[in-house]
Amino acid sequence: MATRAPKPAQFQRNALAPGLLAAIVLFLAPVLFQTEWASVVLYVAAIGALIVAWFALQAGQWWWTIVFAAVAVLWNPVFPFAFDGAAWTIAQFVVAVAFLAAGALVKVPRES
Repeated sequence: MATRAPKPAQFQRNALAPGLLAAIVLFLAPVLFQTEWASVVLYVAAIGALIVAWFALQAGQWWWTIVFAAVAVLWNPVFPFAFDGAAWTIAQFVVAVAFLAAGALVKVPRES
């Protein structure tokens, strides 16, 4: 009985790995903001947002670029905003879900 080789994927999701990393850090953010790791959360979120925005722009999905450009500004570590409270904690989770969604939905055709 002959086995067939698996068909290669037609699309690649370049934003998946940075989106997963940023989402994990943002899910842990409420705990990490109480330690000296708070600036690391801001760096990972901002850099991850810029990477995902770039991959979205390359994929022609410009609406994700707008979302993650705003995330990069709000979570920037150079000039941080003094956000705190329940709204900031909820925003961490909302943006983490946005990172997961963009990682799954931003895709480009695989070049052979």
